[in-house]
Amino acid sequence: MKRSADVVIIGAGVTGAALAYELARRGIRDVLIFERKFPCSGASGRCGGGIRQQFTTPHNIRLAMESVNRYETLSEELGVDIEFIQGGYLILAETEEEREAQRKAVALQNELGLPSRLLTPREAKEVLPLLDETTIVSATYCPTDAHANPFRVVEGYLTRARERGVVLEKFTEVVDLEVKEGRIVKVRTSRGDVAPGTVVNAAGAWSREIARMAGVELPNQPIRHEIAITEPVEFFMDVMVISIHNGIYFSQTKEGQIIGGIGDPEEKPGYNISSSLGFLRRYARELLRYVPALGQLSVLRQWAGLYDVTPDAQPVLGPTPGLENFIQANGYSGHGFMIAPAVARHLADYIEKGIVSEILEKLSLERFKEEIRGEAFVVG
Repeated sequence: MKRSADVVIIGAGVTGAALAYELARRGIRDVLIFERKFPCSGASGRCGGGIRQQFTTPHNIRLAMESVNRYETLSEELGVDIEFIQGGYLILAETEEEREAQRKAVALQNELGLPSRLLTPREAKEVLPLLDETTIVSATYCPTDAHANPFRVVEGYLTRARERGVVLEKFTEVVDLEVKEGRIVKVRTSRGDVAPGTVVNAAGAWSREIARMAGVELPNQPIRHEIAITEPVEFFMDVMVISIHNGIYFSQTKEGQIIGGIGDPEEKPGYNISSSLGFLRRYARELLRYVPALGQLSVLRQWAGLYDVTPDAQPVLGPTPGLENFIQANGYSGHGFMIAPAVARHLADYIEKGIVSEILEKLSLERFKEEIRGEAFVVG
C-alpha cells in the first residue's frame, strides 16, 4: 500500500468515486481512496437512484441542475450504461398547506431556470395514468428530473479513475487521523499509515466518526431508511413519484420492477440497517392508495440504508475551519446520488485551484453557527 498521496478520499460511494474521477480527469492522479468494505457498500448502493432538481433551497436546486447536465452525457463519457431515464419527477401533495408549499417551491425553481410546474390532479393523472387522482390536491412535475443505476455510476467513475492512476484500497478502515499544527499529517488505517496532502471526508453515515478523529464535530446523524423492490411488470411509468405528505417514493426500473421506499418519522438515529415488516406494511398501504393497480405485485426483496442527515437537510461541503487540508463531503440527507457530479466539480476546483465557490461557502460547516434555512422536501 502507498505511504503518501496528494489526495486521500475516505469512502468509495458515489461522492468519493465522482471526486476521484474529476481530479484524475484534471491531471491530479496521486489520489488514494480508502473504503472500509467495497465500493457502493454504503448509502450509494442502497438508494433508489433518483435524480431530482425540485428542491426548496437555491443551493440544492443549483447543485441538482448542474448534476443533471452531467448525468445526461455520463454514459457516453464513462463508457458505461448508467441506465439513465429522464422521465421526470411527479411530486404529490394532499393538503392545501402542501399545495402552497409547492407553489412557492415552483416559483423559486422557475426563477433559477428549472422547468417545473404546478399541476392539477387531472394533469397529474396525464403524467401517470394509473394514479388515483382523488388522493391528491396538486402535484408538481419537472420533465428533466431522472433516475439511474447507482452501481453503474460508481463502477463507471472508479473504472475510469483507476485507468488514470487513482488507487482504491478496499477493506481498509480508517482508524485515526493525526493532527499537527492545523493539518492532518497522517491517516492511520487498518493496513498502515499514509501521509496525505489533502483528506476528503466522504464516509457517508460514518463521516461524523471520521471527523471526530481529527477533533471536528459534525452535526450529522445516521438515520435508517428502508426500500423494497417488486417482481417485474410491463413498463408503464418512466416518471419518479414522491409524496411530500408521507415521504413515499417509487419508480420503475428498465427491467419493469417497482422500486421505492417510505420514511419513518419515528426512526431514531443509529446504525441499524435491518429490514422491518412495519416498513413493508406502510409502504404497501401508501403505494396502493396512489396506484391501486399494483395490488397483485409480489415483493422480491427489501433492504435498508442510512441517510447522513444534517439539521437543515443540506450537505456539509468544503474546507474545515482550523484544519486547512481537511475537506468535508457529507451530510447529504438522502440526496447524495442526485448531486454528486456537481459536488465533485466544486470540490475539485477547491483542491486544484483553491477556489471556494458560493456553493461551498454557503454549505460549509460554519453555517451552523448562524440561523439556518432547511430543505423542506426531504424524500427520494
